Amino acid sequence: MAEGIKDKVAIIGMGCTKFGERFDAGPQDLIVEAFTECLADAGIEKNAIQAAWWGVHMPDISVGRGATTLGVTLKLPFIPITRVENFCATGSEALRGAVYGVASGAYDVCLALGMEKLKDTGYGGLPLAGGLGYQAPLRMFNMTAPGGFAMMATKYFSQYNLSPQDGKMMLAKVSSKSHKNGALNPKAHLRKEITVEQVMNAPVIAWPLGLFDCCGVSDGAAAAIVCRADMAKKFRQDPVFVKSLAISVSSGEEMLYTKWDGSHVEPGYRAGIAAYKEAGIKNPREEVSMAEVHDCFSITEAVTMEDLQFSARGKVKDDIDAGRFNSDGAQPIQIDGGLKCFGHPIGASGLRMMYEMYKQLQGKADKRQLKDPKVGLTHNMGGFPSMCVVSVCIVGK
Repeated sequence: MAEGIKDKVAIIGMGCTKFGERFDAGPQDLIVEAFTECLADAGIEKNAIQAAWWGVHMPDISVGRGATTLGVTLKLPFIPITRVENFCATGSEALRGAVYGVASGAYDVCLALGMEKLKDTGYGGLPLAGGLGYQAPLRMFNMTAPGGFAMMATKYFSQYNLSPQDGKMMLAKVSSKSHKNGALNPKAHLRKEITVEQVMNAPVIAWPLGLFDCCGVSDGAAAAIVCRADMAKKFRQDPVFVKSLAISVSSGEEMLYTKWDGSHVEPGYRAGIAAYKEAGIKNPREEVSMAEVHDCFSITEAVTMEDLQFSARGKVKDDIDAGRFNSDGAQPIQIDGGLKCFGHPIGASGLRMMYEMYKQLQGKADKRQLKDPKVGLTHNMGGFPSMCVVSVCIVGK
């Protein structure tokens, strides 16, 4: 019978580059920057790493398709390395490989590293999602990411009887909160507070989403070293333990059938249920101390609060208005600034989220530090609301 991975694996080291327009660094530089911090944080020698998982979503524009980039760049000693990708959840997929490698008993110590170098393309957004293959021009020829999530926003407004003004105000509070948090983070790409009024009055990208409702594109990398839980305190006294890691991939029914209501992300809800079950969490609203979620757009964060059962269906506006998800609220979200402030180097985002949870649980988040958090959650999403993959990982002391 399946046993799951709860408390079988510990994170003993993490590293994260500064995210941004990193024209000063090539892909290999970013890999080394994240790994150097990670290795020093773990306090181990490089040859202790027995296997690695390497996440990059768009390798053709930077590092090629194989796993040799990681092995050659880091001079890893002839160990198994697997390159993975899963749309925007690629960083979480790398972490899942390392965690499951240890939990299976195959390895004692593993590395997960995710990187993406996008700004050198000169393109303002993400390059064409070639992973969709022939479907992209045939089925999604007029689909953009802002357009897809804008439709989710208008559907949410309609479903729960929000006026356009009230709906946009709700989303503006989401973005303003994240930028306030990100202003305190030296590794964030965008470090400037913005007011609700600035969000409301920003140029429209795809109504009702304006400029500040959308995350940007960045370069960056992040890494984690994990080991068997029973040996973690040989390396450090404050390891972070993995309670669960669930990934849910859409079956396609959201896009092809009408029973999906369009105002939530079904794989996000399903991944949350699976992660809570494995972690033994009965009441996510009360038991999860903090979270980093995939706020590619402000509406995504809002509906994710409901998908993860932090808010009741149709009631997230009440919690946003009450400040529940602010840094001084009952359940802080995006303490590091989220995708809104870091941008989205695809292969790195999932591990960047975990980096913040790791530092918070250790009490090492500097000016962003929360008061004694116990359980952290990361939510990493790839694709459109109507067809996507979502990873949910829960960690604790």
